[in-house]
Amino acid sequence: MNIAVYCSSRDGLSSDIEATALALGTWIGQNGHTLVYGGVNAGLMHTVAQAAHDAGAQVVGVVPEYFMHRLDEVVDEVIETRDLNDRKDEMYRRSDAFVVLPGGIGTIDEWIATLSQITVDGSARRIVVMNLDGMYDHTVEQLKVTEESPYARVKGMVDISIIASTIPEMIESLEAIEQM
Repeated sequence: MNIAVYCSSRDGLSSDIEATALALGTWIGQNGHTLVYGGVNAGLMHTVAQAAHDAGAQVVGVVPEYFMHRLDEVVDEVIETRDLNDRKDEMYRRSDAFVVLPGGIGTIDEWIATLSQITVDGSARRIVVMNLDGMYDHTVEQLKVTEESPYARVKGMVDISIIASTIPEMIESLEAIEQM
């Protein structure tokens, strides 16, 4: 299974989120999966990639040309894209499942774009959202409000995102996706 991970590129984050990123990368590698991620050596992105690499995973870095100078050394396969939008499209095409760790606006953008694409193409793929310390409570609520509004054409979008609050919940969700 190819697993795309969206997350923060910031350094110096809490030990809880670092532990989550390490657990995720280790699980990906130990279970024979491939990591698909933004490919740069920064923050949680590198933490997940290093852990996946150390646990034996194939690591695919999808990197916009203007970030190639930040390419992570643990990447086994590099896919260079024109820009961030092309990166999102390429990561979507190459992935069977998606994990959203805490991150900034770019991470939320990747989550929503993936959610929209799954809805449009009718895919059975799922997104595991790590809602550590309630990071995404308001985003999930906004998605529900939008979905229930008269403006939303598609219902059930929120159900594509599996919300986890702990490492065991995140791993359990990924194991369920494996069995699909």
